[in-house]
Amino acid sequence: MVLPIDKPSGITSYAVIAKLKKLLNVKKVGHAGTLDPMATGLLICLVHRAATRHMEAFMGLGKAYTGTLRLGGSTPSYDAETEVAEERPWEHITAADVEAHRQQFVGTIEQTPPMYSAVKVGGERLYKKARRGETIARKARQVSVTQYDLRSTGGPDWAFEIACSKGTYVRSLVHDLGQALGTGAYMTTLRRTAIGPYHVAQAWTLDQLVDALHTGEP
Repeated sequence: MVLPIDKPSGITSYAVIAKLKKLLNVKKVGHAGTLDPMATGLLICLVHRAATRHMEAFMGLGKAYTGTLRLGGSTPSYDAETEVAEERPWEHITAADVEAHRQQFVGTIEQTPPMYSAVKVGGERLYKKARRGETIARKARQVSVTQYDLRSTGGPDWAFEIACSKGTYVRSLVHDLGQALGTGAYMTTLRRTAIGPYHVAQAWTLDQLVDALHTGEP
């Protein structure tokens, strides 16, 4: 069974899976693409072994996101989960500046995973090294970005819409844009809206699923 879930902010993707196992009373549940704890949106969950066998195919689907970024600062994690480490002026940046630099991140690009990521180097997740204050060289990987639209929402804050291939770090797109602009930037919110043909509008919230199970309606 393919079960699309609208993940709330503040919990891990693993916590969603653990809750589903308990709610559905099943042993085998997987998901097709992790969302960071602060992120919300579509998490495709695969229930029972017959569904989890297709995990790789689901993970290979393109993804779409909306979110917000803030110019004028940078954080170690490239998002609001860690403290701002550096502040720079941003007031001189115009919409034309953002548009000119945005274009270099659309198409097939090389992207370096952030230190705060689950990529394994030497058998250890990068985020574990990052939490110890370590920074190591990471291999760039090729990803595809088909949409990277931005609009100002006032002050240093900008809203974005992104469509990209699997393996793309949206946080890195935000960080790299800030570096290109010379102001720094970090992600303040993120919502995954689609994975391939699946849209978050079709997903269950955990509360809706609990209610449906109690009334026998799913």
